[in-house]
Amino acid sequence: MTTFRRNPGLFMKQLKKNKRPLVLTVKGKAEAVVQDAESYQRLLDIVARADVHEGIRQGLEDVAQGRTRPAQEVFNEIRAKHGIPR
Repeated sequence: MTTFRRNPGLFMKQLKKNKRPLVLTVKGKAEAVVQDAESYQRLLDIVARADVHEGIRQGLEDVAQGRTRPAQEVFNEIRAKHGIPR
């Protein structure tokens, strides 16, 4: 961490160039990770896509296991619960 604090500009240049995160240590133990904004955003995008894919996978599994109901039945239930006229 001390080395990073002494010359953050050099490290930021390195981060932007190689797009790899930098692990900062204190007494040899990992304490923080520094990453350039573009790489971090790319990581967030990957995680978001993984969440979408997992949701689709779960939905397909629900269909395969018969854990579904007709949409009209669900809509009627919601209307009745909230007093929404047809």
